Formats: sequence, structure tokens, C-alpha cells
Amino acid sequence: MTGGSLGLRSGSYGSLQAQINGSSAVVAVSPLPTHSTPPPPPSARKPSKMLLPGSRDKERCLAWICKLAGRRRVGMLLLLIASAAVLLSFSIVSKVFVIVFLSDYDVSAGSETNLNFSDQLKNITNIGRGSTGFSRSSLIPSRDDNRVNSSPPPPFLGLKQLQANIENGTWSSPASLLQHYQIPARHPCEHFAFPPPPADKKRTGPRPCPVCYVPVEHALAVMPASQSPSPILQNLTYFSDENLLPNESNASSLFGGQPSLQQRNESFDIKESMTVHCGFVRGKKPGHGTGFNMDEDALLEMEQCHGVVVASAIFGNYDILQQPKNMSDFAKQNACFYMFVDEETEAYIRNTSTWNDSNRVGLWRVVVVRNLPYTDARRTGKIPKLLLHRIFPNARFSIWIDGKLELVVDPYQILERFLWRVNATFAISKHYRRFDVFEEAEANKAAGKYVNASIDYQIEFYRREGLTHYSSAKLPIVSDVPEGCVIIREHTPITNLFTCLWFNEVDRFTSRDQISFSTVRDKIMAKVDWRLNMFMDCERRNFVIQAYHKDLLDQRKLQSLSGPPPPNALLSNEASSKSTTSTAVEVGKSTESAAVHVKSTPEATVEDGAGKTPPLRKSPPRRGRDRKSGSKRRRPRPLIPKDFTPA
Repeated sequence: MTGGSLGLRSGSYGSLQAQINGSSAVVAVSPLPTHSTPPPPPSARKPSKMLLPGSRDKERCLAWICKLAGRRRVGMLLLLIASAAVLLSFSIVSKVFVIVFLSDYDVSAGSETNLNFSDQLKNITNIGRGSTGFSRSSLIPSRDDNRVNSSPPPPFLGLKQLQANIENGTWSSPASLLQHYQIPARHPCEHFAFPPPPADKKRTGPRPCPVCYVPVEHALAVMPASQSPSPILQNLTYFSDENLLPNESNASSLFGGQPSLQQRNESFDIKESMTVHCGFVRGKKPGHGTGFNMDEDALLEMEQCHGVVVASAIFGNYDILQQPKNMSDFAKQNACFYMFVDEETEAYIRNTSTWNDSNRVGLWRVVVVRNLPYTDARRTGKIPKLLLHRIFPNARFSIWIDGKLELVVDPYQILERFLWRVNATFAISKHYRRFDVFEEAEANKAAGKYVNASIDYQIEFYRREGLTHYSSAKLPIVSDVPEGCVIIREHTPITNLFTCLWFNEVDRFTSRDQISFSTVRDKIMAKVDWRLNMFMDCERRNFVIQAYHKDLLDQRKLQSLSGPPPPNALLSNEASSKSTTSTAVEVGKSTESAAVHVKSTPEATVEDGAGKTPPLRKSPPRRGRDRKSGSKRRRPRPLIPKDFTPA
């Protein structure tokens, strides 16, 4: 079609709109090429004078259209316009039909889809659009061969009905369940978009943001039928030495096997078959005579877990046990929920919760751990956090959450959103504020998270190995600092190696795993083509709710029972609390790994986030002339490169 025809089409479209709107004006059209045939003679019959002016205009327009309809190009143009009008009306009618149909359709959204009303309305309106539809290969490009193809779809069944059929023996396994579910042609979250940032600029702390989850049936349908490929590494085994003796020259512990620096460097040389240190070195199997010992019945139960594991831990009675919420019936009966505690935490839970004969408290199967390898509860918590593949040798997927977190989204929906949908095998949220390791180290020192000399030694060690500040040159890597309280992963050889080597760094240096994360990640990514999913921290806060630590809650409870103190006493108490802090010193294995943990005041330990409340009382701020220039609290200067531009 020539440019002239395009101009004619736009003019015709405008004249059509004018007619629809009831306008009597005739849109001017560019003159058409003249022909040798003379124009037809004017009609001798004059129009009736009784016609109104608007009727005369319509009659003239109709005569003009009939005159041009005989020409080939104009006729084709009018035919196209008529076709477009028919298609437009059909699209509007179909959209209305879909909305009416879906309004009566029970999808059992509730806690399973976790889509708010605006998300559901957005998906409904998107179905009626004239789009080409969602392609499953565009979402998960290389995993379609691992999905189970669905048979001709039966009538839709809710999750409760599916679970009832499984209990009755109709479907005895998730694999047979997938054969009776058809994956939709378009993904429910295809057009999901993040809302604009809130208008309140004063609230700068972290908070949750909306996340689009699919129904549990959809998540089960797209679960990989086989293990994801592991680049280069295919067979991973672990060092074991029942007669290991202490070696003061090595910085790591007996539990970690005390690997030398040479063995550490060799563990980053990725090969097809590897044997590395990965905790539990002394003993026949993890948890049996190795340190971090567990009862034999608990070990046998954990070996029987072949699917999804949701794990957490509380050591030192530091947190209050949080029960998962909004779990589907399928997750309650098929996923494994395990909480690891020490004897001190066990005594507290028995006195405050219902502990039945099967060692369960709600959904959690509580496992009491004895013979802890570390005196530091934070470092002990890194064992189940990073070594779940050793504790659950037959599990396929795992979700780790810290003991202070409450899980509020079904685990299968989380796995679909952060692993299967993006074709990843490891997912962790990035820190909401810090992205540079050097800045993270300074923040840990300022908050008293660890002894400063140990942090400085670790950072200097990594700097000599090549650690640099984060910059845009590292893209598509979005951050070097994770928010490590949640880890979502598939237990493949390469992800198991990553968590083993990450644990070895925690065992050798400080227990602040955010500092060592990027070093292990970059060393592995330099050898193999492996990527992990670092999603936004506000998305993490969508499926877990963060609570206070137990000591802070107890302190606030005592303050509320005693009542508010007088203003003068409040000021004196605040001054004394800031000057006296209780410290716990861990007996170090070497000079660089000796740790000093400081328990700060409530004002210092409160983290910004969803569900947080400010301290109870604060001294009134200075105003006017009473304000001094040096009264503002000094913060460590962030070490951000000048050439950095945030993604």
C-alpha cells in the first residue's frame, strides 16, 4: 500500500469517527487522480426543500461515497474499515462475556493465589485482549522437556477436591496429579507490574511489595519432572575423617574439617567429580557422632523426605517459634516442615506450646540438636541454613527461613515464582540498602555485629584475592550483598557445592555470611556458566513476616507491665543503657576468628521493616537555637564508587 493510500486511510478513519459521533461536518479528503471519463451529468431533479439541512448533508455524503465506491482502491479501503469495525465490536462483546463468565467461576483464590482484587481484575481484562497469548517457552525457555504434558482437560477441580482424590487413591502421587491438570495457554502473571512507589517519602525503610503467585495447582503442574542440569560438576562427595585431630595452624573448626588454604583454593577449581569439605567431617553420616547430633528417629525421617523441605532453626532461645500460615492441604501433607532447636530452646517451647508425642508443634517437626560444634548460636545456625542438602540427602528443593520469620505463602507458590518461572536453581534476596561488601563490613562494625579486627582481617583477605567495590561493570549481577534470612534452592551438584564453600568461609572467618557471599559466588561463576536469582528484598517481605527477637520482646513486655517511667527517670535510664552493653565472647579458634558479639539496646537492635514499631519513648528533639551542629548521629560513610549508576 502506497503512502497516498495510508493518508487516505487515516482520513477515512477520521470521517468514520466523525459519523459515529454524529458530526455533520465532512472531513476533507485529498483529491484523487482524475480520469478521462467525464463526470456524470448533474441530476435534473432537485432535492426536496422539505429536507432539513442535516439531511441534505447526509444525502450529499452518501452520494459522494457511492460515487467513490466504484473505484477499486476506495472500495478496498471501505471494506477494510468495515472489517475493522466488526472485529472491534466482536472484541468488546467477547471481553464482556469473559468477565461475566469468570465472575461466576470459583477459582478458590483466597490464600492459594495471594492475588489481590486489582491483580485478579487485571488478569481478567487481559484475557479479553487481542493478544497472541502467553507462550510457556518464553517464560521457561529450556525446561519444557522436563514438564509433564497434560492430557485432555477434565472439568476444573479445586485443590481440596484434588487432595480428596489423592486420599481416596484416585491419584496416589503428584505425578499422576499433573496428568489431570492442563497448563493454561497464558500465564496468570503475564501482565503483572509493580505499583508506583508510595507518595510518603518519610517512610524510607524496607517494606513488602506485591508479588504475583500462581495457584498451587499451576505450581505443581510446572514443577520440573527431573533434576535441573548442573554445569560441569556432576558428582559431588564430601570429606569424612572419624579420627580427625585438632590442628592449630588451620583456622576452621573440627566440625568443618580444618581445610588448609591450599585445599580451600582447590575447592574452587570446578571439575566433573569433586570431593570437598562440607561440615559433618567426623562421623559415619551427618548428625551421627559428627557434632550437631540428632536422634536416630529424626535422621530416618529426614532421609524419607524426597520433595520440598521448609526448614528453620532457633538456638540459644533467641526467637519465638512462628507457625506457617496460608499453607495448602497439599503442602501440609507432602512438604516437610522442620525446626532445629537446642536443649535450651526445647525447654522453653515445651513450657509455652503444645508439644505432642510425635515431636510436632503445629506444622513444625521439632528436632533437638545436641553436642553443638560452636559456642556462638549465630554460627551454629549456619549449619542447617547452608547444609540442608547434607541433612536431607534425598530432598529436591528447600526453603530456608530464619527463626524470627513467619512464612505466609505456600512453598510451592514460592518455588514457582523465584525458581521455576525464571529457570533458576538458587534464589536469595538482595539487601534493600547496601550492595557493596565494603559498605556491609563497615555497617557490621558500626552495629557491633562482630569484633572489628576479625571483620577487617576477612575484608583484607578478600581484597588481596581480588575483591573490588560493586559497580555497574558487574551487571547483570545486581548486588554483592544478600539479605540472607531466606534461601530458596534446588539441590543440584552446583548449588550444593556453592553452599558448601560458602559454609567453609563462615567456618574459617566470621559468622557474617553476607560478607563472604559474593566471593564464593564470583569464584564459581568465573569457572562455570551458572547464575543465581537475586530478587528484591521487598518481594521477600511479601511471603515472610519479620518479628522481633525474643530478648527484645521480653524487654518491651517488662516495660509495658511496669508502666511508663517519669520523664526525668526516662532520660537517665536512656543514658545509662547506652553506656552499658552486655557482650558475649566466643573462645576463638585462631587470632583472626575470635568473635565478640554485642547485644545492643532496644533502640540499636530494632531493624527497619514491615511489622516493626519504633522504640517506646524518645527524648524530645532539640528545636530552634537549642539545636547544635554536632548533635546529629554520625553514620559510616558509604563506600560507593563514583562511576556507579544503580540499575
